[in-house]
Amino acid sequence: MNHLKISTAQFENKSNDKEYNLSVIEKLAAEASSKGSQVIAFHECSITGYTFARNLTKEQLLDIAEFIPDGESILRLQQIALQYNITILAGLFEKDEHNQVFKAYVCVDKTGLKARYRKLHPFINPHLTPGNGYCVFDIHGWKCGILICYDNNIIENVRATKLLGADIIFMPHVTMCTPSTRPGAGFVDPELWKNREEDPTSLRREFDGLKGRDWLMKWLPARAYDNGIYVVFSNPVGMDDDQLKNGCSMIIDPFGDVIAECRSFDDSFETAVITPAKLIQAGGNRYIKARRPELYRDIIGMEHEPEQKVVWMKGGI
Repeated sequence: MNHLKISTAQFENKSNDKEYNLSVIEKLAAEASSKGSQVIAFHECSITGYTFARNLTKEQLLDIAEFIPDGESILRLQQIALQYNITILAGLFEKDEHNQVFKAYVCVDKTGLKARYRKLHPFINPHLTPGNGYCVFDIHGWKCGILICYDNNIIENVRATKLLGADIIFMPHVTMCTPSTRPGAGFVDPELWKNREEDPTSLRREFDGLKGRDWLMKWLPARAYDNGIYVVFSNPVGMDDDQLKNGCSMIIDPFGDVIAECRSFDDSFETAVITPAKLIQAGGNRYIKARRPELYRDIIGMEHEPEQKVVWMKGGI
């Protein structure tokens, strides 16, 4: 494998405004390509918007959802990828011929659709259907996987994707700054976003504290370290419907170190060079080889009482 230059992006999307969101995706993809990036990744539902969907009926979801690979947004992404010679990852609502609706995330390059993944643990709307499989695919000789938001909190999903061959896992999110049982969690006042130019310090304090980045740092680097993978985390910044999101899109290496991170309040991206040597040098590579599946195969696979389907309404999880 050769070195790979990847960008992770963040922007303030508009709810149910695909044209606007795709225009921002194009702008950032073009800029990243001009600076030598080969890949750029955007957040969960970056094409459609996300949080507003908690209030939609099944018919309204079907109206904004698209078929994959023949939907207009996928074709537009391919045009952008072709024009700027860059691989693009982005998210949207998908529908199938049976009127099922999924939370999807796609990888598109100049040749068309490279990968399509359906979120395994959707919860924002009760009309969403969970996906039922993992996704591993190739980008410039690198084996890559996708896990969307809450999928990454179930650690078996990350390990399974690694065991299927992924050395890079794209982790698109719309997360943080919502109530939870976790200490220090809660909404961030939208007034701070409105006043971000006059008072950036107060907003940054909230974004970087336990409502935002500090919580990510408790677990996100661990996913990279334990599995010896690169993590590409993408998250929106600004208002998503009536909820404020903190961005902090970042790339983490197999040592668990943050090697690139968006720190701006603007629509932006940051870039890192991914090198194959770290995959071997990092402890996760040894831990994978040292496993003894015969000890816990039946434990991990045993029957259990599944969590009731969670729907994110006004609060969080």
